[in-house]
Amino acid sequence: MQHIKNQSLVSFMVSNKEQAIQVTNPATGEVLGYAPISSEQAILDGIEQANVAQKAWAALPAKSRASMLNRWYQLLIENKEDLGRLMTLEQGKPLAEAQGEVLYGASFIEWFAEEAKRTYGETIPAPSGDKRLVTIKQPVGVACAITPWNFPIAMITRKAAPALAAGCSFIVKPAELTPLSAFAVAELAYQAGIPRQVLQVVLGESAPLVGGIFTSHPLIRKLSFTGSTQVGSVLMQQSAHDIKRTSMELGGNAPFIVFEDADIDAAVVGAMASKFRNAGQTCVCANRFYVHSKVYDEFVTKFDAAVQQLKVGNGLEEGVNIGPVISAAAKQNIQSLIDRAIEQGAQPVSELQRLDGLFMQPVVLKGVTHDMDIVSQEIFGPVAPVIAFNDDEQLIEMANDTIYGLASYFYSQNIHRVWKIAEALEYGMVGINEGMISTEVAPFGGVKQSGIGREGAKQGIDEYLDVKYLCFGGN
Repeated sequence: MQHIKNQSLVSFMVSNKEQAIQVTNPATGEVLGYAPISSEQAILDGIEQANVAQKAWAALPAKSRASMLNRWYQLLIENKEDLGRLMTLEQGKPLAEAQGEVLYGASFIEWFAEEAKRTYGETIPAPSGDKRLVTIKQPVGVACAITPWNFPIAMITRKAAPALAAGCSFIVKPAELTPLSAFAVAELAYQAGIPRQVLQVVLGESAPLVGGIFTSHPLIRKLSFTGSTQVGSVLMQQSAHDIKRTSMELGGNAPFIVFEDADIDAAVVGAMASKFRNAGQTCVCANRFYVHSKVYDEFVTKFDAAVQQLKVGNGLEEGVNIGPVISAAAKQNIQSLIDRAIEQGAQPVSELQRLDGLFMQPVVLKGVTHDMDIVSQEIFGPVAPVIAFNDDEQLIEMANDTIYGLASYFYSQNIHRVWKIAEALEYGMVGINEGMISTEVAPFGGVKQSGIGREGAKQGIDEYLDVKYLCFGGN
């Protein structure tokens, strides 16, 4: 593995190609290595082991679990460069961005190490003097997760850290495209003292096979999933058989709104940060831009000028802002959305360039209308369609015209409008004069078909805890 100083981070890789998943670099096509596949029986055995280990893990004082989580956090920080390089090699995002994700992922471990000691119950005033009413919080048991390729470290730590802090054991199936980062962060957890049976990483012969085991096994009491709405719906249906608790962080179609009273320069900065991080392959990135007609031309001109300064290339190269998209199928889908939008009347602000491999030139499309196909679909690529609007009511109707409700953004300096629009947007998260909203200290999640549950913040650990009510009589 290229330039990885801490070889224990990749010591899990195997040479037997028949029992492994081949991992390639999307920027070069180079084979990076082979991640081990667990048989169906091995996964079932792992669940049994996790169930046994969970009892002992939960019995530890919260301070002890917090201490191991803090050590895990420190190890991620100490290995930031190696983890970032590994992520860039298998996922493609620029190195600085990958290292930023390592810090972001580590922040959840640090946060929930602290929250482990704060899973408070409460006392309730009783309806009669001979009773005492109390609640306590207890771990749900064995928790599992299925995570995506676009944030291969942060999407794991955001789920694993609260589960472990709460006293659950945790089994994660990472994306087949980016498993190396998952095994690497798990190896650091083991070095921090977290038992291997308590935190497990598994890859199966197929994603549906692992999903089916997770949703049907009676010992698994909680499933957390980040991915498409279509797959999330299937997993929820399968989990309903034995009433498993689920958390779902699903698709998005984030509007980015610029009102006529906005600071246009600030809006451009926010748009760049929101839209083009990870080559537009994020669930919360701006997907469609609504700009008031009075400032439409100014915004489009400044926005496109900024976009033209972005450098596309291998994420390990100096100065690269945009790495490759994840696969040929993803590139084809993004390109088809661009082509269809142009057929329907949209125009690229600058000349389109078709790049080789999995690289795509970032593009701003003007003349887009709300009824175009590109507006209703999650693009998941470096494409920014810009739509003009004229009044607030029209804007709210268009912004909410989607099955999704994850993230939204708007720029305005009118405090009355700020409150009105923030309350009217049907989204779980709203960025107001801000394009970067994700943080470990705030609840992350959506409404409508963008999912259920929240990750991060104090709400994140509650997803892995049951509330038990105790009624004491005879007092």
